[in-house]
Amino acid sequence: MSRRAREGAKPLVLLAFLSSAALAQAPPLLDQLLAALKVAPSEDIAANLEQRIREAWLNAGSPAVTLLMSRGLRDAQAGAQQEAEADFDAAIVLDPNLAEAYDRRAVTRFQQGDYAGAVRDIEEALKREPRDFIALQDLSRIAESRHDWAGAYAAWQKVLELDPKTPGGEMRLNELRRHAEGEGI
Repeated sequence: MSRRAREGAKPLVLLAFLSSAALAQAPPLLDQLLAALKVAPSEDIAANLEQRIREAWLNAGSPAVTLLMSRGLRDAQAGAQQEAEADFDAAIVLDPNLAEAYDRRAVTRFQQGDYAGAVRDIEEALKREPRDFIALQDLSRIAESRHDWAGAYAAWQKVLELDPKTPGGEMRLNELRRHAEGEGI
């Protein structure tokens, strides 16, 4: 963990356990949103549900973890991948069960060329939240970047099991299938 992450996490550790009541209420809503996503009648409705689920996952931790996640996202958007990774590292230290922290760290590792680390983080995210369609999308993109078309296709099939109306999902599945079968595009 970088010095910046350790220094940023120290005062936040005290806040790590303050929102347990809010966390206790979050899972039923998340379960409802994920169930609705599976039966969304259109891509527009699915996109709206996806956004609400992403926000719920991003804000599922304590206030300290949420602050670290926000800072990591801001760093990543600014192109400061190492700082973003350190922020997500610190979030994981405070809440090792937060799947979203592993997935976000996976993306920063992938962007830095650490494919093995990215895949390990996605595996950790999926252990904690098997319905994490975003982690599966990221896994598909990583496999695609390595020309592992069968892996990219398999991951995307799982995305569509969880989120059948993901915008552009069927078209992407067909493209990946053609690559996986050796047809190219």
